[in-house]
Amino acid sequence: MMNSTENVKVGKVGTDGIRANATPKQVSEMISIITRDDNDLESKLDSMNVSLSIASITEIFRILNCEKVSAIRFFAWIRGSKPDLYGNSDICSLAVDNCGWLDDYKTMLHIMNGFSMKGICLTKKAFGFLPVLVSNKDSFMHSVTSVVKVLNEVGGSCRTSGVHSLIGMLGALGSFETAKFVIEITERKASYYYSLIREKCRICDFEGAREMLDEMRRVGCDPIVNAYNYLLSSLCMSDNFAEACQVLEEMQERDCLPDALTFEIFICYCCRLGKFDLASEFLDRMVSNGLEPRSTTHAAFIKGYFNSMRYEEAYKYVGESVVKYGCSCNSIYSLLASLHQKKGNVVTARNILLEMIKKGLRPNFAVYMRVLKRLKKSGREDMARVLKSRFSCLSLQSSTETV
Repeated sequence: MMNSTENVKVGKVGTDGIRANATPKQVSEMISIITRDDNDLESKLDSMNVSLSIASITEIFRILNCEKVSAIRFFAWIRGSKPDLYGNSDICSLAVDNCGWLDDYKTMLHIMNGFSMKGICLTKKAFGFLPVLVSNKDSFMHSVTSVVKVLNEVGGSCRTSGVHSLIGMLGALGSFETAKFVIEITERKASYYYSLIREKCRICDFEGAREMLDEMRRVGCDPIVNAYNYLLSSLCMSDNFAEACQVLEEMQERDCLPDALTFEIFICYCCRLGKFDLASEFLDRMVSNGLEPRSTTHAAFIKGYFNSMRYEEAYKYVGESVVKYGCSCNSIYSLLASLHQKKGNVVTARNILLEMIKKGLRPNFAVYMRVLKRLKKSGREDMARVLKSRFSCLSLQSSTETV
């Protein structure tokens, strides 16, 4: 004999053996059943024999929250009927949010304890009730403080992810002072500050982001270079290049050494604008600081030259980089061949691959296949045969060396 959970899992199926998704009308009916909170609520939900999508579940929570109706029995029913969704962070976060709408921190603590035991993380959806309270400072601070108290008591995955999501939510609301208050009563972690710096940059409050960086430095929160890189990237994307250069000098004056990504941000910006001499100056500065350029740094130069139709300079850059920096030769040669192939310069792409093979470098297989197919499609069968033969010899040589 089947129990109720088994009935829900199997349910009444259609001709294809799959339960139909709940219609908007059925979702409304479920909300009515949950709102009435009858003793046989679970059996009534079971009897509907429909499958709920994440979107439908989210809509049910949204309506219940607006009407301030407890969704805990509904959540418990989901846990039994759809165990695959029990570990879904968004669904679990919605249950926490429902407790917040009802100001029920005792139940919030109870369900979070269960989440932490299973290593479930919370998202910003857990704190969807806070924006409604932001206009009432006392209620807002009461709720934020109560949430932090619960998170501190629960610990584990819920606390770590919950505090991070809470700070992110507060930053998105523009409640930066409250967010800093949360940091003060929980922990001064770099990731918390990064979240606020991202929000400051999103609204182009670069002065505010710099102030946040100053605070990180004052409290000794490391690694700070990642936060600087985010600010520098945002400044460049907003075409505030002069300010970005000023921030770079500030970094070094304050003993925060730039890393390879720091210089890459400036190089990408300069290459995008076709300012290759300036990009080269940043590259030289990177190398003089004892930093090895990343493959993405080389890619920025190659794509920049290519987009400016300076194909010879792109080719020259690849050749010189292989000698100068001992970089990933395969990847940058393959990138150049791929760009030519996409541009329609299939013969040039083929010649680059042959040059690679001659030097004992193995082309990216996907790029090789695209060039080979394009050669055949354009009627250059002889060129395709030569490329295939050379690539096969290289593959055979590689396998022999391995043995």
